Amino acid sequence: MKSRVGTISVGLLTTVWLTSISVHAQQPAKIPRIGYLGQASPAALAARIESFRQGLRELGYIEGKNIVIEWRNAGGSPDRVRELAAELAGLKVDVIVSPGPTVTRLAKEATSTVPIVMAQDSDPVGSGFIASLARPGGNVTGLATLSPEMSGKQLELLKQIVPRLSRVAIIGNSTNPGDAQALRETVLAAGAFEVYLRYLDILDPKDIETAFRAAAKGRADALLVLGNPILNNQRKQVVDLAIKHRLPAAYTRPEFAEAGGLMYYGANYNDLFRRAATYVDKILKGAKPADLPVEQPTKFELIINLKAAKQIGLTVPPKVLARADRVIR
Repeated sequence: MKSRVGTISVGLLTTVWLTSISVHAQQPAKIPRIGYLGQASPAALAARIESFRQGLRELGYIEGKNIVIEWRNAGGSPDRVRELAAELAGLKVDVIVSPGPTVTRLAKEATSTVPIVMAQDSDPVGSGFIASLARPGGNVTGLATLSPEMSGKQLELLKQIVPRLSRVAIIGNSTNPGDAQALRETVLAAGAFEVYLRYLDILDPKDIETAFRAAAKGRADALLVLGNPILNNQRKQVVDLAIKHRLPAAYTRPEFAEAGGLMYYGANYNDLFRRAATYVDKILKGAKPADLPVEQPTKFELIINLKAAKQIGLTVPPKVLARADRVIR
């Protein structure tokens, strides 16, 4: 700021005057605030959260310096998610980041104006979050995990692990849009592998044991476990029952393999969470979520749990192990 200061003396009175030549009052730059709303414990998703932070760092955002993250965690309670979603909306954060469908739904109920970035969702169109992948509409955008070729790859891997594979039991939840879409894709892929599919519906946790007994009674050669809140929350029970019934099982969430399940093949979730940061960046720079196409996975991973294979007396072929991105021993 440049200025000229002068004085005029009139008798005993001295008047001080200030003429401003150029005054540019600089306002402090507004630091963007994003809200990250989690349902599961942070420890359970530590790698994904770190991937999200990495994505922000790669784009030049340093937490506490040029971006503020309002971290909120519901400790597994959907009711608490609803409260925290309303809290973040009330704080008028610039964007809310959702790690999964339950959070996305409740955040969308809490606000129709604050942009919401999905780090992952199996079927955001079927869930009613967006109008289409290309033109989401509304205030939700982000990444989807569903990929048409995934079901075929899962059956292909099961066929390689179980050469005489002819019957595959599928357990899922018919009310979950992602499960319904995954089932349709699996049915389309089954013909090429000459595999008979039997779908067993899990509408309540008490249905899990019944479904496994039905799979065993039907002489299933292998099991495909779809991802939905009921099965995700009961994954230890699901994994233990697969071992008990000596069923080679493929899962659609990596946490199952980490909990002792035989195999995971699907989207690389850490990569999805890293890519979620690019959506945050675009929105902070003025893009509208309605105009940002929802992207599908570009990186996939195969996880094999050899401990689980040993427990059911299965030898995983070397060619499958060679394809694995991670082997749990």
